[in-house]
Amino acid sequence: MKIGCPKEIKPQEFRVGMTPNAAGEAIANGHQVVIETGAGLGAGFADADYTAVGATILPTAADVFAEADMIVKVKEPQAGERKMLREGQILFTYLHLAPDPEQTKDLLASGATCIAYETVTDRNGGLPLLAPMSEVAGRLAPQVGAWTLQKANGGRGVLMGGVPGVGPAKVIVIGGGVVGTHAAKIAAGMGADVTVLDRSIPRLRYLDDVFGGTFKTSYASAGNIIELARQADMIIGAVLIPGAAAPKLITRAQLKELKPGAALVDVAIDQGGCFETSRATTHQDPVYEVDGIMHYCVANMPGAVARTSTIALGNATMPFMLALANKGWRQACADDVHLLNGLNVHAGKLTYAAVGEALGLETITAEAALKI
Repeated sequence: MKIGCPKEIKPQEFRVGMTPNAAGEAIANGHQVVIETGAGLGAGFADADYTAVGATILPTAADVFAEADMIVKVKEPQAGERKMLREGQILFTYLHLAPDPEQTKDLLASGATCIAYETVTDRNGGLPLLAPMSEVAGRLAPQVGAWTLQKANGGRGVLMGGVPGVGPAKVIVIGGGVVGTHAAKIAAGMGADVTVLDRSIPRLRYLDDVFGGTFKTSYASAGNIIELARQADMIIGAVLIPGAAAPKLITRAQLKELKPGAALVDVAIDQGGCFETSRATTHQDPVYEVDGIMHYCVANMPGAVARTSTIALGNATMPFMLALANKGWRQACADDVHLLNGLNVHAGKLTYAAVGEALGLETITAEAALKI
C-alpha cells in the first residue's frame, strides 16, 4: 500500500501525521510512504529525516492525495483537502464530525473510507488514539488558563499558587477522565485549590483513592457545577461523550453568576464545546470575552507543543496504521472490533450513530459497511 502524509494546513497546526519512525516501520512492512515537503518541520522533522528511512518527498499536497491509497493526518481535512479525497481511499485522522456538518457532507460525497482516531476503542473501554492528546491538552489547560487569568490578558489577575498571606486560585475541572485528571494534577502542582467534578461515583472514588489530598472531588450535578463555578477563578471543561457533541454545562445566563474575569478553558471545543458561549479559537487569537468572562477555546491545543504531541500520537497510531496497510481496511476492521469502532464514513454512508444523532442524518452500522 502507498501511504501518504500531507502537511497540516489548519491555522497554527504544527503537528504531522507520521513521524520518521512511523514511516520507517511502514516501509519495513513492505509499503511505500510519500510525504509532502516540509510536512514535519513544525514538529522538528526535516525532509531528510524521512528520506533517510526510505520515504519519498513530494512537492504538493495534491501529489500526496493523488498517489496515496491511505492518507494519514492529524486534524480533520480542511475544505480544500476534502475535495482531493476519492472513492476507495482511506483517511485515517481525527475527524470530530458531530459539530461539523459541512465536513460530514463532504466526506460522504467523497466516497472515501474515513476512520476517526477519536472513536477507536480498546479492551478497557478507553480511547487509545485520543488519550495521548487528551493527556497533552489536560496538562496544557491549567498553563493556558493561568495565562488567561493574568490581568493584561483580561483575567482576574489571580496567581495560581497565591503567595504567603494570599490564597491560591480556585480551579474546578468538570470531567474526571484523562483530560480532567491530568488538568487537575498540573493545576494542583501549580498550587491551586482544585476540585474535580464527575458523574461517575466509581471514577470519583478512584480519583480520591489515588490523588487524595492533592485535589478534592465532587459529583457533577447541575447544582454542584454552578455552586462551585460561582467560587472559581478558572473552570476547565473536560467532558467527553465519544463521537458525540459535548453537553453544555454552563449557559450564557449563568455567566453573570461567575466572578468577573474568570477563565473558562474549554478542552471539549473539538466536539462543540461544553460551555454555551464557547466557539473555536486559534493559537494566534486564543482568548475572547463574553459578559466579562474570558474564554480560551483553542481547537488544537496540543499543536502548541507540536514535537511532544506528534511523537506521542505517532506512538499510539502506528499499530493501527500498520494493520490497515498490512491487511486492508476491511480485514483489519473485521479482525479488530476496536478499530472498527473508528469507522465513521464509508462509501457515502455514515457509520457512527452518535454523529448521525447529532447531525440528524441516517446511519448504518459499521458491520454493515464491511459488506459494501
